[in-house]
Amino acid sequence: MFFVSTTKKASVKRASVTAVAVGLGLVAVTACGSDSGSKGSDSKSVTLVTHDSFNVSKSVLKDFEKTSGYKVKILEDGDAGQAVNKAILSKGNPQGDVFFGVDNTLLSRALDNGVFEPYEAKGADMVLPQYRLAGGEKGVTPIDSGDICVNYDKKYFADKKLAPPKTLDDLIKPQYKNLLVTENASTSSPGLGFVLGTAAKYGDDGWESYWKKLKANGVKVVDGWEQAYNEEFSGSAGGKKAKGDRPLVVSYASSPPVEVLYAKPQPKEAPTGVATGTCFRQIEYAGLLKGAKNEKGGKALLDFMISKKFQDDMPLQMFVNPVVKAAQTPELFRKFGVTVDKPQTMAPKKIADNREQWVKSWTSLVLK
Repeated sequence: MFFVSTTKKASVKRASVTAVAVGLGLVAVTACGSDSGSKGSDSKSVTLVTHDSFNVSKSVLKDFEKTSGYKVKILEDGDAGQAVNKAILSKGNPQGDVFFGVDNTLLSRALDNGVFEPYEAKGADMVLPQYRLAGGEKGVTPIDSGDICVNYDKKYFADKKLAPPKTLDDLIKPQYKNLLVTENASTSSPGLGFVLGTAAKYGDDGWESYWKKLKANGVKVVDGWEQAYNEEFSGSAGGKKAKGDRPLVVSYASSPPVEVLYAKPQPKEAPTGVATGTCFRQIEYAGLLKGAKNEKGGKALLDFMISKKFQDDMPLQMFVNPVVKAAQTPELFRKFGVTVDKPQTMAPKKIADNREQWVKSWTSLVLK
């Protein structure tokens, strides 16, 4: 996300969903099955299809391979939106056995198109209730969660003797004029999530009025997270180097611990803060791909992904929160991370029914 290859890798998920997030058929793909043998076979390999920001410790992956007998092949297939789109276009003859990385903003599209073979992973009963879908998992397993939130530059607000904003309502106040940068909702995952958060907060009849006020208050829109956070935002290491002049940015609640983790020397306090009243919760899921060549291996991998070992590893690999009861986040993540007690949420069906129209309306309202 920020300084080294590992963090750069994690930034991809935050960078863009691309136009496929709001319309299918924009990416051509040649469906190809994995080489792992016939369905339910005793193949010695299992293929995980995922987005470019997937990451896991080598020791953790080797532990699964040793105990299960399967060699894991990881196929990174672009950003989240592209990967989901390709999974839909190749359904029935998938590129692998398990798909990881579809989140609640795009889940309905994958489910409606029959991408997954229903399977309840062993240990699914240990997933915390707030991450479960109402009415059952419908073929997917919750793996992680993260909160899209406005981050702020602590030094800027201290120097100006100005209290940082705490809520969405604060962002439209005069004292925060020309301070916020966000991402394009049609090309960016956090940008879309931020719009969904405002729709959840202000409702079908109020969110557009809110954005009119936000636009009048000088919100700046850029294509993706990388540009917003590492170029425009004055509080990040990248933004400082790029001389960014926006002290407010739409990012993640997990951004502060990453700023600490990769700083040299590590500061005693994170240079950025989180406005917890601006957050929208994302949940990422994994599922067994319909037509998987190694169904048995795919099920074993899904079981492993909600095991304590895998869940404990995620926070400092992908900068996300585990979803199972027994998981423990690392001290650095707990110390510098921010707990969001009441994020905005939205049912996948509500997102599915309104996503395209909301993005069109937002584009017309804010970008034109």
